[in-house]
Amino acid sequence: MPVTDILNTQFEKKATRDGYGAGLVEIGAENPKVVVLEADLSGSTKTKKFGEKYPERFFNYGVAEQNLIGQAAGFALSGLIPVASSFAMFAAGRAWEIFRNSVGYPHLNVKVAATHAGITLGEDGASHQIIEDIALMRVIPGNTVMVPADYHQAAAAIKAAVKYVGPVFLRLGRPNVPTLYSATDTAEPGGSHLLQSGGNVVFIACGVMVYEAFKAAALIEKETGTRITVIDAYSVKPLDNATILRETANAKLVVTFEEHNIMAGLGGAVAELLSEKKPKRIHRIGLRDEFGQSGDTASLMKHYKLTAETMLPELIPLINHGA
Repeated sequence: MPVTDILNTQFEKKATRDGYGAGLVEIGAENPKVVVLEADLSGSTKTKKFGEKYPERFFNYGVAEQNLIGQAAGFALSGLIPVASSFAMFAAGRAWEIFRNSVGYPHLNVKVAATHAGITLGEDGASHQIIEDIALMRVIPGNTVMVPADYHQAAAAIKAAVKYVGPVFLRLGRPNVPTLYSATDTAEPGGSHLLQSGGNVVFIACGVMVYEAFKAAALIEKETGTRITVIDAYSVKPLDNATILRETANAKLVVTFEEHNIMAGLGGAVAELLSEKKPKRIHRIGLRDEFGQSGDTASLMKHYKLTAETMLPELIPLINHGA
């Protein structure tokens, strides 16, 4: 079960990319049709452990990400289940057209697990800190997009992605982040986790921002007494429409949180849903149409006001006005 008392819990910190690597080895043992494709980054993307255990099912294509995705399409057409990994800038950015036309258009059973997404990549700077990947992958018809919040959810997500038939994009991060979930928690396409209910303000988050949004909700309740509903929308496409519509039915304010441009990512997806079904006042937190920059993860999260503490001056006036 996920953690409920976030302010009084000592969290183990592990990276989502590590959870992905561990889950990949597990699903590889269960399903001999799983093959893993890499682009010279197996130590960083954590596919190396799969390669060591199943070398006959591990293929390294070097620094050629477009070829990587094209080859993954070929494996899928041969009846195998390819999982292709690289940094998100390359897997979702450089190889986007190949994914769109060779995987998305024929709706092939290819899984792309992209690590080092967002500004939390850190010192590599704006050229590698992709903040557009959720948007790029969300607009491909029929594609599934999942953004796990922690180690265990990442492991669950890759296992669920392999069992799901169709293209899947899995967004993963570089840094160690608090572990909210346990090894028994699931992450299915189209699902979500309701971390806290009962408020007329609703926080909806994905990825590394789940912990920050949940912590911000706890701090606000402690400071103002306002109860906030918190949803982990790890499946950005398809969204868990039923849960979001149910939990926002009586909401006076909905706030989305993502380590991504606020345009066309999770915030856009939630706004599209609510504007068509039941319009609500929405505020989006993320990068505001700006690039990242070089720096360590903690400093960048503070600079862009993506930590619980740095978000409070923005959130509390919104809540006081809207709720």
